[in-house]
Amino acid sequence: MSSPILLDITDGIARITLNRPERGNALDQPMADALLDAAVRCANDPDIRCIVLTGSGKMFCVGGDIGAFSANSDGIAPFLSRLAGTLHQAMSLFATMQKPMITLVNGTAAGAGLSIAISGDIVLADPSALFTTAYLGIGLTPDGGMTWLLPRLVGMRVAQEMILTNRRVDANEAAAIGLITRVTAPGALSDEGAALATQLSSGAVTAMGQARRLLHESFASGFASQMDRELTSITAAGDGFEGREGIAAFLERRKPDFQQDR
Repeated sequence: MSSPILLDITDGIARITLNRPERGNALDQPMADALLDAAVRCANDPDIRCIVLTGSGKMFCVGGDIGAFSANSDGIAPFLSRLAGTLHQAMSLFATMQKPMITLVNGTAAGAGLSIAISGDIVLADPSALFTTAYLGIGLTPDGGMTWLLPRLVGMRVAQEMILTNRRVDANEAAAIGLITRVTAPGALSDEGAALATQLSSGAVTAMGQARRLLHESFASGFASQMDRELTSITAAGDGFEGREGIAAFLERRKPDFQQDR
């Protein structure tokens, strides 16, 4: 039996692949457990400098495995609590780890799959990708951080419409409304994702981690207090290896080597 999550680590890049293509990469408990294990590894392995998350087959992730929901109908509350709770632990680690994450949306992203898809710092999508919230169609409410992420990306009005009506958003509209970063050329998703991962992994990853933390904190912070956080961060960055190397390289008119301190 194949693993529900594939994890390949090569040249400082961790590639996570949702691997239940016969089920549209639907999320069940074994997949959630494996995703959490992968998140723990990525967050804590200092040799990993960038994460790429995608799906196998024609779908990115169709959301929760409804068959598993039905099979656990007599104990649905504890079942959903464990499943969503495990997913939330993984999502929290991905959000707070001190390194960038790219998501490559290779097909439909629905329900929890949408939450996972839009969690990347940079989200690339194949032209065939479709996005839908899906929850209210089966009488459930969003999870995976969707109600935090979606209004911050597309605005409250669009988020309300997407969640309440379950309408499908194609790749081009997703890029236009800010749900994703951009649409790739047909058949080029993997190659463009690999090139971007190489670029990010060779960059100032520690500074990227601090920048993504500042961005997350900004929504719960006033302007003055956020500038205080920025001051603390840039001071530490300037005194660290990456800041010193970056400034020296600029003055010496050479490309900085942010990986030599590993």
